[in-house]
Parts: sequence; C-alpha cells; structure tokens
Amino acid sequence: MSLRKNIVALRRKKAIVQKGGGDEAIEKQISMGKMTARERILSLLDPDSFHEYDLFVEHEERNFGMDRKALPGDGVITGTGTISGAPVCIYAQDFTVMGGSLGLKHARKITKIMDHALKMKIPCIGINDSGGARIQEGIGALAGYGEIFYRNTLASGVIPQISVILGPCAGGAVYSPALTDFVFVVEGISKMFITGPNVIETVLGEKISQENLGGARVHAEITGNAHFYALSEKECFQQIKELINLIPHNNEQKAVSIAPKRPKSNKKIDNIIPADPRQPYDVRDIIHTLTDDSKFLEVHELWAPNIVIGFGRLDGETVAFVANQPMYLAGVLDCDSSNKAARFIRFCDSFNIPIITLEDMPGYLPGVDQEHAGVIRHGAKVLYAYSEATVPKITVVLRKAYGGGYIAMNSRHLGADFMFAWPDAEIAVMGPEGAANIIFRKEIMEAEDQDAMRQVKVKEYIEKFANPYVAASKGFIDAVIEPTETRELLLHALSVSKNKYDHRPVKKHGIPPF
Repeated sequence: MSLRKNIVALRRKKAIVQKGGGDEAIEKQISMGKMTARERILSLLDPDSFHEYDLFVEHEERNFGMDRKALPGDGVITGTGTISGAPVCIYAQDFTVMGGSLGLKHARKITKIMDHALKMKIPCIGINDSGGARIQEGIGALAGYGEIFYRNTLASGVIPQISVILGPCAGGAVYSPALTDFVFVVEGISKMFITGPNVIETVLGEKISQENLGGARVHAEITGNAHFYALSEKECFQQIKELINLIPHNNEQKAVSIAPKRPKSNKKIDNIIPADPRQPYDVRDIIHTLTDDSKFLEVHELWAPNIVIGFGRLDGETVAFVANQPMYLAGVLDCDSSNKAARFIRFCDSFNIPIITLEDMPGYLPGVDQEHAGVIRHGAKVLYAYSEATVPKITVVLRKAYGGGYIAMNSRHLGADFMFAWPDAEIAVMGPEGAANIIFRKEIMEAEDQDAMRQVKVKEYIEKFANPYVAASKGFIDAVIEPTETRELLLHALSVSKNKYDHRPVKKHGIPPF
C-alpha cells in the first residue's frame, strides 16, 4: 500500500475515533446542555494548539461482552496545548463513550499525561464527566483510580492541578478532584457525590435529587469542595484561563509578570471603613483600591464568606490576599474559614506567591457548635500554615485584631516580614468593652451612673491598650500608616523581600493538624 493510501486510511480512522460514541450519543450530550469532550478542550486551549496522544488506545477486557465493544479512545481524550501561550497537559472524559466510565486503560491514559505534566513541570487540567468505575472491569477500574490518586499526591505542590467537573463525578472518582489544587463547577451540569441518590434511597429510605445531594451550588457554598462556580461552561473556561495567567507553572518559577497598572477603583481607601467600629464594610473594596487595574480573582467566593482569599497583581506581579470579611460574622475565624485560609496559604507558599493579609476580626467564633466541630484543631491549621510559609508575608491591621485572632492572622510572632497598622487599629486581648467590664468591674459597679463610668473606662482602655501604638512601641508593628500609604508600602515591602530566604530545620515533613 502506498504512503498516500496509508495517510488516507489514517485520516479515516482518526475521524471515526474522534467522533467518540457517535452522532446519536453526541446529540444526547448536547441535549443535556453539555459540550462534547473534544469541544471542551478546544474551547479552553488556544486555537490550533491542541495535540492529542493515545487516540487509538483500546481496552483489554474480554468478559461481559466487552470483547465485542469498541470504545473509541477508551472514553477519554488526552494531550497537550497552550493557554495564553503557556503549555499545559489536559485530559477530558468523553461521556458519549460508555458514559465516560473509567477502566484500566482509560486510567492509564490519564496517568500517562499526568506523568508527562510532572516531568515537564507544567499545569495539568482534568475535565471530569463520567459515570464512575467501569463495572465490567472490576478491580482493574479500582486500580486505575488508585494510580491516579497516587500521581495527584506526587504532583501536589510541584505543578498546579486543576479539576473541572462538567457532568457526574461519583464514588471513587471524586477523590482525584479533592486532591487537586482547584475545582471548577458549573450550575446545572456538575454533580459530585460519594454515594448516589439511588443508593441513599435504598439504604436510608430518603429520596433526594442529584442536584441537592451534590450539585454545583452545594459544593461551592456548603461543602467547600469547589473553588470556582460558573453559570456556563464558557464562563468556567474563562475562569480557568484567568487563574492560569495568575499562577506559576511549577514550584520552581514565579508567576509571569505583566505591565503594571494603577488601581482604577473609584472608592477612596480612607473612606471605606465606617467610623463606628461595629459597622461592617466589604473588605473587597479595600483590595480593589490596592491591586493593579483593581482586578481580583476571588477563590471560594461562596464558601465560608467570613474570610476572603484570592489573587491580584501589584506592580504587575501576582500576589495573594487573605482578608477577614466584616460583612459576614464580623470576620471571625471558624472551622470552615480556617480550613479555607490554611489551604490557600499552603498553595501560595508552595508556588512562590507572596501573601498579603488584611486583618479586621474580633477573634475565633465562640459557641458549643464550633467547639464540638473542632474549632481548636481547625483554627490551628491557620497558625500552622502561616508559620510554615517562607514566601514574603505582609500584614496590614485595618481595624480590629483581638486575642488569638491577632496571633493567627500572620502576626509578627508567626513570622510576618512586615507588619503595618492603620491609625484606628485596635490590637488587644479582647474588645475594649469586654475588657473594661472585667478590668474595671469594681469601679463600674460602685459608680452612680454605671453606663457613664463604663464609657469612661472603655475610653481609658482604648487609650492605654487597644491602639496600634502599644504594639508599635514593642516592635510588634513596624509602622502605623495612613490608609493612602498602603499600596506604596506594600510595593516597597514586596520589592525588598523578592529575594527572601528563610532557613528552616531539615525534616522529612511537618505534621499539620489535619
């Protein structure tokens, strides 16, 4: 056979395999409001940049009639491409081929591209749309999942790993996304759960829909399993591109710099915080006055909203923000917000991203529910994460910094490189009113006008203790600054600390309070 005929045969064979499960299955996929696996890859990557591998891999199972089933590509598409010119590895499960079910060869295609990503030190993106383990392959499918989980763990902290849930992701399949750095979900499409509704109904007698059990909103708002929530696949892909452009491609690099821009927020930084210390405000307004072009990519926006985390740029360089959010629960730390902040801090430390902490919080959330939920253990994760981090760490105390919360939010005592405070900052063991009620209890109780005496003693406590100058006099705060100086001082601190080296004891690894 001539070369020309072989080329024609190759093209014909590729066209057949690239059709996945065929026209009928593709139409069904589209009718569910979903793109096909190949469309997803091509929509996410730069035009004409995708190069596919292992197109002709076939399963080897011969039982249960599988010897008569041809599964194009074994239900998963793998390859490399670029996003904004930067190389990435990618795979997408093809639901049109036997429900995207995972067998051993399917898994081996995934682990091969994961190995490639780790070797080349480039991000790995996985698009999940699968009915789960291929039952006909039995333990082979389970082995495949295990091999994927193992590689997720090896790659953790070395290359960014991104999971996109664009269909069902059930049973053992959910653990790979849980091991990755960022999980993206889309309303009406994404579903994640360990045990399906049918099993729950059989075992517990409860009838529940897939959406209520593990839909996109559930995981973005309640469980915290999803970091980014979108209303469409197109919006989801735009979020991924924005994230990829902000983070480094591996742990030996820094994020790509771009041309600096001035903030364009129309809000004045010194007018955002209310005069009444009991009044809330949106800390994101502060962030927007600091970042280049006032852009901020928030992570976990819907979950544990009493703390805000995300990425922005200062002078063209990527930085991370961890900020208490007075709009929710006065910005206290609780179990969920502690987990949210600690995990984000560890990601940033792994990938050389400086951390800016904006503090305004009255402490840890009190109450029986929190104590029983393990707020001590979860709260300690924040202490561990900040203490462990060796990237540049800068803290600005905006308003309140009380008790254990003051220590936890990247205080000088946990290794902050720079500590700044605004003039109205209150840094103390507890709030002035509570402290005055304890310290001056006798004077207040004996006064004719107890309310008037209480106000006098509160003012006295603030003047003596609950202000930034006491901490500054002890060297715990580097400078008390005007709000309008904040961006300039952050830029200077980042410039000074760009070559920071923090020596730590030699050890295999630490033991966080998991």
